[in-house]
Amino acid sequence: MIPKDKLDMLARELAELSDKVSDTSLMADARSYRDLMRRYNELSEIDDAWQRYQALEEEQREAQEMLENEKDAELVALAREEIQRLAEDLQICEDKLRQLLIPRDPNDDKNAIIEIRAGTGGEEAALFAADLFRMYGYYAESKGWKLQTLSLNETGLGGYKEIIFLLSGKEAYGLMRFESGVHRVQRIPVTESGGRIHTSAVSVAVLPEAEDIDIDISDADLRIDVYRSSGHGGQSVNTTDSAVRITHIPTGLVVTCQDEKSQIKNKAKALKVLRSRLLDAEIQRQEEEMARSRKAQVNTGDRSDKIRTYNFPQSRVTDHRINLTSYNLDGFLTGNIEDFVQALRIAWQSEKVNS
Repeated sequence: MIPKDKLDMLARELAELSDKVSDTSLMADARSYRDLMRRYNELSEIDDAWQRYQALEEEQREAQEMLENEKDAELVALAREEIQRLAEDLQICEDKLRQLLIPRDPNDDKNAIIEIRAGTGGEEAALFAADLFRMYGYYAESKGWKLQTLSLNETGLGGYKEIIFLLSGKEAYGLMRFESGVHRVQRIPVTESGGRIHTSAVSVAVLPEAEDIDIDISDADLRIDVYRSSGHGGQSVNTTDSAVRITHIPTGLVVTCQDEKSQIKNKAKALKVLRSRLLDAEIQRQEEEMARSRKAQVNTGDRSDKIRTYNFPQSRVTDHRINLTSYNLDGFLTGNIEDFVQALRIAWQSEKVNS
């Protein structure tokens, strides 16, 4: 059953917010006004669906009255067809309302910063980190997102010890957040001469991109060091002190960036990553507090968990959180991950509703 009392209450809240969003004096507080507009847009979408549902109910009542009072056989048949169609439309509308009423994470609409790091497995892990980066690049392209590399540490064989990049687009963080964790690969490495299968691991961290109004960083809390950039093998990338290392003194977080020849650009990229790591740490703290009394069915980013295995000999990829398996590993690595993304999202939403 649709919670009609709750929907009516939300409609009243929307009416109250309609007056507030037009009050220009509230714009002085950027964070509060952003939160106000987010809530207004969220309620507007719910109210539009609720109005549609009520209009369909009214049409259904009218069609039912026609069926009960009409004597003409042809009109009776039309009324029956109309009632069937309206019942289907009402079900679709009801499903949408239920989806909209699930509490939304306000960070879901943010861009996503992805950090991929090679773990156990040496060069093979670094090569798989590059595979994952390409996989996410293909997926981003399918979603119409923009990909911007923020920092990378490349190996001699074309792998990545670490790569950090930004995905900009609709719901980038909301869809990518469940990629956080340890990704395990089982395959014969290119460096293996005996044909033995090795198991390596790569860690992925997904952070919501922080805006200036999300995280306030005082200059006094930062220590900024500059040094000369260098690539794999120790060769010099350039001959100026353009690389930047930023240390957030209160937390001890350290971010480095050396991709750009401009010290200013490297500093801007490093600050972007630092803000997002600080925001992610605050989100993790809040989620841990909420989850103390229960164990989530789908983890929200515990970096220590092995979340997925990519088995090349069997062309199999398995997500251990929801026991979902595909035997199209080649397709998966070319960005066809939508089924897994949506299944994880549905499981997480169900867990939130039932908790």
